Amino acid sequence: MYHEGNRQLQDTFDTRRLADRLEEAIVHDTFTDRDREFIGRMPMFFLATVDAEGHANCSYKGGAPGFVRVVDDHTLAFPNYDGNGMYLSMGNVAQTHEVGMLFIDFEVRSRMRVNGVASISLDDPLLTEYPEAQFIVRVQVREVFANCPRYIHQMTFVEPSKFVPQEDCETPVPRWKTGVWVADVLPARDPARDPSREVLDR
Repeated sequence: MYHEGNRQLQDTFDTRRLADRLEEAIVHDTFTDRDREFIGRMPMFFLATVDAEGHANCSYKGGAPGFVRVVDDHTLAFPNYDGNGMYLSMGNVAQTHEVGMLFIDFEVRSRMRVNGVASISLDDPLLTEYPEAQFIVRVQVREVFANCPRYIHQMTFVEPSKFVPQEDCETPVPRWKTGVWVADVLPARDPARDPSREVLDR
């Protein structure tokens, strides 16, 4: 799990033995029942990716609780919804496939990391279960582990985003997509081109 950069810092601060013990005690490559329960109730996660030149990108991914699914002992899946069209994270996934996922429960102050190899599918069978999903990302897990929650600030969930797609519900358009500065470059089928759609700030 550790490379020379990790080891140099571990040796500088005398944590090599601790790091090895933690890897032995908490890091695993299959999802446990506890992992499944934790991931299954999370409404968001942070996604780290890297391109072929080693440039990193980190993004926030949100949805309804359960939008990330553990589909078997070694695999999880999540949908990609409409965004800003830049595909910074997903472009990196298509190029290098390496991902790091960080799930945080701010109310009970716990977190879980999932690292692995991701792939994009435009015709994944799960697509039918996610309204408005563009494609499905599946991650073959390499490392799963919870780690120290001491610096997690306690926060309370207030309400879900009104933009999370739902069955039999027309998703509103974000106001930024109605600006004149982007009107001429919107995708041909973008809902923002429909003047009848509800528009919300957030």
